Amino acid sequence: MYETILVPTDGSAHAERAARHAVSLAAAFDATVTVLGVADLNRAAGPFNAGGVSGEFRERVEREAESAVEDTAALAGDRVSVETEIVPGDPAKAIVDYAGEGEFDAVAMGTHGRRGLSRLVFGSVARYVLRHAARPVLTARETDADPVTDYDDVLVPTDGSDAAEAAVDHGLAVADAFDATVHAVHIVDLGSMATRTGVEPPTRQLERLTEAGEAAVESVAERARAEGIDAVTAVEEGFPAADLLDYVDEAGVDLVAMGTHGRTGLDRVLLGSTTERVVSRSPVPVLAVHPDSPETGE
Repeated sequence: MYETILVPTDGSAHAERAARHAVSLAAAFDATVTVLGVADLNRAAGPFNAGGVSGEFRERVEREAESAVEDTAALAGDRVSVETEIVPGDPAKAIVDYAGEGEFDAVAMGTHGRRGLSRLVFGSVARYVLRHAARPVLTARETDADPVTDYDDVLVPTDGSDAAEAAVDHGLAVADAFDATVHAVHIVDLGSMATRTGVEPPTRQLERLTEAGEAAVESVAERARAEGIDAVTAVEEGFPAADLLDYVDEAGVDLVAMGTHGRTGLDRVLLGSTTERVVSRSPVPVLAVHPDSPETGE
């Protein structure tokens, strides 16, 4: 599924957590890892740099980026092949451009980065990459818990849309590589129901949406079982982001694979904003797959 994985880093704890997951995936898929550092001179210099920056200052920023890259690359040990690269520029755009030009199969990055004017990446950068990279993006958030990189349970939320289904292949591939159980889950969005206008009775509307959700999760489960992967299904009523996060905790999920978008219009369940909420709060890595992501492994 993956042959090349890009790992942007600023040396933060969040970036380190993402790198550990990237190494685990690379080892499982026999992929190579490229660790990318971005030397952001403008942000490092702050707002008072109208006269430009000195050569000494530029070298210091580049050394910081190089140090972060070297420390991150060392996390791989001898498990996978690692390459390194330093590029100048705005981190968000640089990561998206580099990922596209290098034809990477996935990007793995932290949800946040270093604080203060010296930070090089993330926070808003992760959001930008999620929205603009036509590649699956695995994000990880540093928590007090030790990282689990041997996945036993993979959550695949679905609303049955083509956009949500884009993540199914990735979720199944990861589950297969780690001999994990797939959890196909659909949340009937009560919030969107409340905003609907029309003559359909609420009880009938809920029944119809529940039936559609059951068909969506069963479709994922059938695909998983056909590939020899254990699968369980669940259809719940509530609010997608919050209830998916609750499911992660209650089911002991180790990784979430979900689409960056879902159905358009009032029938949507996996909104872009839902994915961002899950990414920002999830205690486990989230593999977000853009509907325009190219086929991997080609």
